Amino acid sequence: MTRLQMPSQTMRTTTRVRDYLALPRPPVVLAYGIGVDSTALLVELEARGEAPDLVLAADTGVENPLTYEYLDIIRPWMAARGIPFEIVRYQPRRFKHWPPYYSLLEMCLTNATLPSKSLGGSSCSLKYKKAPQDAFLKTWQPAIDAWARGQKVTRLIGFDAGKRDTIRYTHAAKIVDPLYEYRYPLREWGMDREACEKRIAAAGLPVPPKSSCWFCIGMTPDEVRTLPVWCLRLIVLVEARAAPRLHTVEGLWRNSTRARPGRMTDFIRHERLLPADDIDQITREAPLDLIRFQDVAASIPVAERPTMRSWIERFNAAIPPSERPKLAA
Repeated sequence: MTRLQMPSQTMRTTTRVRDYLALPRPPVVLAYGIGVDSTALLVELEARGEAPDLVLAADTGVENPLTYEYLDIIRPWMAARGIPFEIVRYQPRRFKHWPPYYSLLEMCLTNATLPSKSLGGSSCSLKYKKAPQDAFLKTWQPAIDAWARGQKVTRLIGFDAGKRDTIRYTHAAKIVDPLYEYRYPLREWGMDREACEKRIAAAGLPVPPKSSCWFCIGMTPDEVRTLPVWCLRLIVLVEARAAPRLHTVEGLWRNSTRARPGRMTDFIRHERLLPADDIDQITREAPLDLIRFQDVAASIPVAERPTMRSWIERFNAAIPPSERPKLAA
């Protein structure tokens, strides 16, 4: 290497560094589960002057009813601070021979199955939470621009510093994504679940309920006890509809333990959360009526085919209007 070559190489290196530093900051997206951890992360980021460029939530259509109520609190909080917020949902493209469905509940009833977590898998989270967010971000201009510059979008995940989330983090940290750089600020700050709850309260906000689908295997017996009647009736229906195809699990809670039965229906019956006659009638009649509905729907052109939601609304008509659900739009 000669002395005459060195300035030229130094100039090229300096130019590359200068060009890199001149690039806009990659956009930052908070994956918002509307639960304790992700809400604490949102609150703390805003307080630090580091609010994300976008808060993105995925609605499975069967979130805890209290979670939908919390949206009425946190959505205005974000709007008042100018924080962009979007809710996305799974959008199936083909329905083959079945009525169209748009939620995890509707999918289970259509296919006579349980959520994959009850069967030992995790595809329900991937299909109804991660995939809709990925699809939205592929149309989001700041992400498109960042990828065109060769940058990765920064994705913030609300795993706290507690023992349980440490296990989840250990698995997630091994994943390399060509489009996203994942960060876990709660862990960087050493905030566990208790610290998250205190941070939310300190911001003057109520602590949100646990983020969970109301018929998820993760629901505790105490949480099932608090569910409204319409949720309980649909839980009975889901298990009755799937029962003929279950061979390795008993129901939504998989298999019985000392703390609870494998079937939520058995728990609901034992706790008298629904009248026994109502449980028996749902188990006996509703699955057969649903199958008839599917058979009729299959003969109707797709563009005119009734949706699975229309059957669920008819099923819910058996309870007083004041107790019926407000289904996700």
